[in-house]
Amino acid sequence: MTITTQALFETEAAVARNGVGKPGLLHPVRVTGLGVAVPPARLTNADLEQMVDTSDEWIVTRTGIRERRIAAPEVATSDLALAAARAAIADAGIPVSEIDLLIVATITPDHLFPATACLVQAGLGLPGIPAFDLSAGCSGLAYALDQAWHGLAAGAYRNALVIGADTLSRIVDFSDRRTAVLFGDGAAALVLHRGEPGEDAGILASHLGADGRGGSLLILPAGGSRKPASHATVAAREHFLRMNGQEVFKFAVRILEESTRQVLAKAGYSPADLDLFVPHQANIRIIEAARERLGLPPERVVVNVDRFGNTSAASIGLALAEARERGRLRPGALVALTGFGTGLTWGSILLRWTKTENDGGQK
Repeated sequence: MTITTQALFETEAAVARNGVGKPGLLHPVRVTGLGVAVPPARLTNADLEQMVDTSDEWIVTRTGIRERRIAAPEVATSDLALAAARAAIADAGIPVSEIDLLIVATITPDHLFPATACLVQAGLGLPGIPAFDLSAGCSGLAYALDQAWHGLAAGAYRNALVIGADTLSRIVDFSDRRTAVLFGDGAAALVLHRGEPGEDAGILASHLGADGRGGSLLILPAGGSRKPASHATVAAREHFLRMNGQEVFKFAVRILEESTRQVLAKAGYSPADLDLFVPHQANIRIIEAARERLGLPPERVVVNVDRFGNTSAASIGLALAEARERGRLRPGALVALTGFGTGLTWGSILLRWTKTENDGGQK
């Protein structure tokens, strides 16, 4: 028997609506905790005017960014991740000991090894549970949520802690105005809980993808096995990120729309059904272009790039938390989280927000 793509989508949609989310997954999974951490120090456009040849008008017109948060020299990615993790666990209303899976999405780990997730695990006092890093750039949180969702839905874990954290200020060349204005630091964490068959699902569908042919468009050239650190790589400033902004922009506008439509279709929805669209916060022009392509009104789109810049793997989580704080994330809301990033990678998570503000996280 031949199974068409349309038939597969229809099957996935039926299963998602019934509270599981995907064929073969037995348990519904929902978000029960959400926490964030950002450094207190702000780097404004006025500050950048003193550092590089730029202006507030130039930055705002091209990116929508007015300020970004910068971690103090003694603060590493794991420190922000740990703070966000503690906030998310408290929000979930469970003991730390009930976490049995830990994933950290980051491209700015404390070290090449050990994994930043292991450092966070130690900080939480959770020896023995699986803990690993995932590197998918600004798509990292979507990738990590997908991995945790599948593990929980299959019954392997009960409560997963998923963290997106980056300190991009450590790899930004502040003499290059094209990239110096874009990035900030931060962390966001979510607790996912496995429910019982028949209960309402939170996560309904995911859509991930990558195209390694675009790997050179956004890259940290040196420091790995291809080009180990040396006096020459330092002199050539190859330990700072490099980006082909024009090509990344074209990719981002297209993929934000496409991935969002794909994840909605998997669950039998269309953009018109969305209550809230939470895109990666890279550039206001990218967000606006995607919003228009999806036919969404501004009030259904979350934007905070103006105050945090591009925080990579933390971006979507920070925006989701702000939407909740401002009362935009009501129980029952259909929410799409969509990211894109280095790789090139992209990923979307479709969820039904099930958490109420007085349920202690779990029902």
